[in-house]
Amino acid sequence: MAFDHGGTIYAAARQLGCHPSEILDLSASINPLGLSPAVRSACLAALEQVPHYPDPVAKRLTEALAAHFRVPVTSVLAASGSTHLIHLLPQVVPGSRALIVAPAFSEYAHALTRHHWQIDYHLLSPNDGFRLALEPLAAEVRRLRPQLLFLCNPANPSGTLYPSRQVRELLDRCTPTGTLLVLDEAFMDFCGEEHSAAAAVVQSGRGIVLRSLTKFYALAGLRLGCALAAPELAKRLGAALPPWEVNTMAQFAGVAALADHDYAAETRELVADERNLLFETLSRLPGITVFPSTANYLLLKLDAPLTAARLQEDLLATYRILLRDCSTFVGLNQQFVRVAVRNRSENERLIEALHEAVRLPTR
Repeated sequence: MAFDHGGTIYAAARQLGCHPSEILDLSASINPLGLSPAVRSACLAALEQVPHYPDPVAKRLTEALAAHFRVPVTSVLAASGSTHLIHLLPQVVPGSRALIVAPAFSEYAHALTRHHWQIDYHLLSPNDGFRLALEPLAAEVRRLRPQLLFLCNPANPSGTLYPSRQVRELLDRCTPTGTLLVLDEAFMDFCGEEHSAAAAVVQSGRGIVLRSLTKFYALAGLRLGCALAAPELAKRLGAALPPWEVNTMAQFAGVAALADHDYAAETRELVADERNLLFETLSRLPGITVFPSTANYLLLKLDAPLTAARLQEDLLATYRILLRDCSTFVGLNQQFVRVAVRNRSENERLIEALHEAVRLPTR
């Protein structure tokens, strides 16, 4: 399987013959604050426990997640990243057909393909800002009767946030066909829990919510996420996980991260301010269309003849800045790139590079 994600900083460093720290990685959307001091201390404390096996049920972490998301402990399943849970779903849920609201995270399709599911796409259009119209999607659900429906909110890579009311309505439309809604809220932390539909999905018993701790808490290298679902479904998913799924350091880090409310508040304020500045500044550059976002990334559309591959290559070679070429997303083409929202100096570095890049002669 080809690796078509962002965050390929090690490969980029090998290509340039430099250290990864010399590259500004804007292809992966990770909290620009990095590890919180509380998480760093927790990781150091966890080193003392490394000689022992991890807690197989991750009790402290599971309780912290349940309190954070305000759901019963029996509705929480911790895992080594939400991607692992995505790959579990086609194994655990009976069925053979899935519908994906696209453009979307490629691992939905990768997981389904590995288990020989039929995949259909409900394509959203950049022409109207990737607006989600409920009736056309509901009609597709009625026609196709998929066992799984994947929806990412806020959307990746567009950053569009769909109201929780709309998600709840979609959940109701899935009931007659027995379709299980897979609601991926990997970037919801950047928007705020008031926009989440997690509690309604869990209570309904007709869906599963995927949450990631790697983006908001800068834990990508540790791999940590969770599923929120009705107890019976959470139990079925848990039975499919291998023993000691979440390592000790990740368990310690997760508990500390969820308790660091100051870090969370600072993150949301920083990302909102920098995202707005980046949006306004990039929108003034010729040849670039910037889509409004609620997450910690922005989707850009480049005017032809400039392509995502060309821009990615030039910025990496000239400025050691790594962007996400979005041409691999179903529903997008070679004109789309995604950039992470970082701190002020890093964002200014991107702005300067793009200002020069859009003036480069075509090859």
